[in-house]
Parts: sequence; C-alpha cells; structure tokens
Amino acid sequence: MNKLSIEHINSFFEPRAATSHKGNHGHAMLIAGNTGRMGAAVISARACLRAGVGLLTVNIPMEQAAILQIAVPEAMLLARESRPIDLDAFEAVAIGPALGLDKDAAQLLSHLLSSCNKPLLLDADALSILALDNTLLDKIPAGTILTPHLKEFDRVFGNHQNDKDRSATALLQAKKRNIIIVLKGHETLITFGGGVFLNTTGNAGLAKAGSGDALTGIITAFLAQGYKPFDAANWVFTFMDWLQV
Repeated sequence: MNKLSIEHINSFFEPRAATSHKGNHGHAMLIAGNTGRMGAAVISARACLRAGVGLLTVNIPMEQAAILQIAVPEAMLLARESRPIDLDAFEAVAIGPALGLDKDAAQLLSHLLSSCNKPLLLDADALSILALDNTLLDKIPAGTILTPHLKEFDRVFGNHQNDKDRSATALLQAKKRNIIIVLKGHETLITFGGGVFLNTTGNAGLAKAGSGDALTGIITAFLAQGYKPFDAANWVFTFMDWLQV
C-alpha cells in the first residue's frame, strides 16, 4: 500500500498552458440535488468549478433552478425533467449528491449505467440506489469511480466488523469489477486494479455535511480535464487545500 504524497501528484500533474481558455479544460455534467437538499448540488458545483473545470452543467429539478443559478451563476442548468440526457457534450459525468431514492432517480441511474461512455463518478444517493438494487452493480462501466463513506460502502458490499476487513473488500471489488473505489474516512483508501494508495491527510475538520459533495465536485473536475480516473481520484490528497476548513 502506497502513501499518497505530493511527489506522486506531481508525477501526473499537467500545468495549464498560459494561452488556454475554458474550452480546453473540459465540460462536466453533475446530476445532483433535490427539493430541500439543494445544498449538496451547490457545494459540489462550487468545488468542481474551483478545481478548474472549464464548463459545468448541473442537472437538477427545474423547480429548484433559482437556488442553483443564484448560488452558482457560473454553472449552466439542465432540468431533471429533460429526458434522455444527451451526454455527447460532456467529458465527465457525476451522479448522486442528494439525488433522492425514488423511482425516477433509480431509473435515471440505471439508464446512465447502461448508456454512459464517458468517465463516470457515483456518490451518495447513487450508491444507496445500488444498495437497494444490487443487479445494478453488474452494469457499472469499467473505470467508474465510487466514493462511498463507511456506511455507504457497507450498504453496497455488505456489513464489515472493522476497517481492515472493509479495505480488503474494497481491493477485491475494485479489481473484480474493474472500478476505482475511494473509501472515505480519516485515512482514505483509493484502489484500482490491485493498485492502492492511502491518503493520510484527513482530520476531524472534514467530519461535517457537505465534505463528500465537495470531493465529488473536485474529482469530477479532474476527470473532465482529461486525467485518468485513478489519477483523478488521487486528487483527494489536495482536498484540505480546496475545502479550506
């Protein structure tokens, strides 16, 4: 198991060209938010923009449009009611923060898993939907990033007695399903294809609502900018700098 370091991040970091413009830094789609829970969409969208994505579209219920467009005016909006979602314009897609667990949310996730050919991240309610319907696990595209906290991980992959057992399952499932798992905690484990990194920079400042939503936005931004999914997931190392707790 390798400990994440700034040297590792620098090994794949690509500085921006001084002459670049927003079209050079990717267009991300974030599917998040619902009635009474728009904070998750706002936090994730702000983090995605701060992490350098060139363009961002957020998919939310149309009745919640004013919240997003006032809180994050840089983001574009696509109404949740607009179906199907055309993904051709996007370099990366994330789904889950405060999405909801109703039938519409489950159908949206199922369609995305079956049709998405772009780098994909699943978080929060998207993971809970997987837990409610384990047949969806086999639909997850190769290279997809899952970002569960401990309880979400256990909902999807079964109960565990301790972190050691949970980590072992994460390594097994990531390799078996050809996916990246970011197992969030005080020490966050990132694994893919047998490779493992451990981020040891976490602290109690992250123990609050919204931290995971921000991380989703950050990783999605790097996916959209063209970083390989495993490398994008390793940007968790810089999370404290972005969050400014």
